[in-house]
Amino acid sequence: MRAIDIHVHPGTREYLVDSGGKYLADALNYFHKHDAVVTIEEMVRTYREADMMAVLLAWDAETHTGLPPVTNDYVAGIVAQYPDVFLGFASVDPWKGKVAIAALERAVKTLGLRGLKLHPIAQAFYPNDRRFYPLWESCAALKIPVMFHTGTTGVGAGVPGGNGLKLEYARPIPFLDDIAADFPNLTIIGAHPSWPWQEEMLAVAVHKTNVYIDLSGWSPKYFPPSLVQYANTLLQDRVLFGSDYPFLTPARWMADFDQAGFKPEVRQKILLTNAKRLLGL
Repeated sequence: MRAIDIHVHPGTREYLVDSGGKYLADALNYFHKHDAVVTIEEMVRTYREADMMAVLLAWDAETHTGLPPVTNDYVAGIVAQYPDVFLGFASVDPWKGKVAIAALERAVKTLGLRGLKLHPIAQAFYPNDRRFYPLWESCAALKIPVMFHTGTTGVGAGVPGGNGLKLEYARPIPFLDDIAADFPNLTIIGAHPSWPWQEEMLAVAVHKTNVYIDLSGWSPKYFPPSLVQYANTLLQDRVLFGSDYPFLTPARWMADFDQAGFKPEVRQKILLTNAKRLLGL
């Protein structure tokens, strides 16, 4: 196995059209992806040919968007069908309270999903709001990582008002920093280079060893020098490869990664070793 792609969305109609609606239509335009919808079998072929595993992410922003989720059962079913290719992360809508916690516990204990993915911008919540602390307590008790979208987003991008989505929800300080401090036994992944708050995300990860960074959603050729510097040094054991498929393909990401200035011994950690340890493989 060459790598584990920690950040993969279903490239299927269920995610890109049914669940994403106008929000993901804008994201596809933003990334110039006008023919992105594929079948699961096509995704399987992509990752097998690349000699990679993929962490497939569920999606539930129903309260804020009114759109149906990409369910945990849907993701778990794909993982069960293709266990050599996929691992799965659940998603729950934090605004659903006890229902969300119960859904998460079922997703992990019954469906076998290995983490939780959240998108504070699309879900319209501040992660450090104490109303959501019971959800983080459950993640810690289940011993699963929780992945938060950070920084700007292609969702709703490029249209007046961004379809009503607000970027502040995805700022690392104070929101993720507060959770990392209050839940030291909770593993947190800050998804994406967190522009325009990349330095904040680096600061949180350097300060708190329960925080990881995934590199998805940006071509490595656009990474700021500070991100490469810290990934090569202090954070080399807590940086993860992710593509953000289908918006950015693993082939495109890997081609640019080869030229981005990462040390050979660090490259292996980013592509594979760190994710294996994080996921308990």
